Amino acid sequence: MRLWSIHPRYLDRYGLLGLWREALLAQKVLEGLTKGYTSHPQLERFRATSDPVLYIGTYLYHVYDEGVKRGYSFNKDKIIRYDLSLRLPVTEGQIIFEFNHLLRKLKERDPSRYEAIRRINRIETHPLFYVVPGDIEPWEKRREYLL
Repeated sequence: MRLWSIHPRYLDRYGLLGLWREALLAQKVLEGLTKGYTSHPQLERFRATSDPVLYIGTYLYHVYDEGVKRGYSFNKDKIIRYDLSLRLPVTEGQIIFEFNHLLRKLKERDPSRYEAIRRINRIETHPLFYVVPGDIEPWEKRREYLL
């Protein structure tokens, strides 16, 4: 499961469709409706909020919005609830890590998208997040690509 902190606009088709599915799964996990993925580290930042289902719903809404902009038919009714005023912090190191991780994927999977975004200097976050100073988040498992 990868719940990207970078803006969904950077994702290719496979990445965006996968993110929609994985975020819907995360919503079910946070509702307590699954047996699997209950300890997944990507969910820690949502569990640390006052209302994890509301925060993951807000996350999902922004993924839905990007999908609509691209012409996908994501079903907004699958989002339990959301509040577009919500924000969560994410470290600068995490944003850089994720962007580089995506670039490695795109270099193989979608070279044209890779070329289109590889020289971006100011990486935008997913709209739920705002950047704070810091290294890669402690919940990040894929530390083999350290900065």
